[in-house]
Amino acid sequence: MRVMIDTNVLVSALLFPGSPINQMLGHIVSHHKLVISSFVIDELRAVVKRKFAAKMQAVDALLDHISFDLVYTPQTIKAGLFEIRDMKDYPVLYTAMVNGVDVLITGDKDFAGVSVDMPEIMTPAEYRDKYMK
Repeated sequence: MRVMIDTNVLVSALLFPGSPINQMLGHIVSHHKLVISSFVIDELRAVVKRKFAAKMQAVDALLDHISFDLVYTPQTIKAGLFEIRDMKDYPVLYTAMVNGVDVLITGDKDFAGVSVDMPEIMTPAEYRDKYMK
């Protein structure tokens, strides 16, 4: 199964290294294929630089420590495939859809009302409840 994570999941993993988020990442890497998009990595760097500048080196360490497939988010994306409240989140789900991702894990509430066939959109807690038993 291909599992993609959103920026907020990576920020949590970075800021709280002993957290359940890191246990979840370990489970994904051990049992599935972790996918991270170029958009999410760019957004991660921007968020950390803006809010947690002292953690910039930790971004590289985190990404170097975990095994993942990097998928490219194109600059030009097809609009209108789904409705989402915050259009800044559109590239995340779009990239998951066009790259055959099975599950998208996000803590962003803007994804809660989105209806798509694939990927299954879930929170970290929902992933843990469903797959980490």
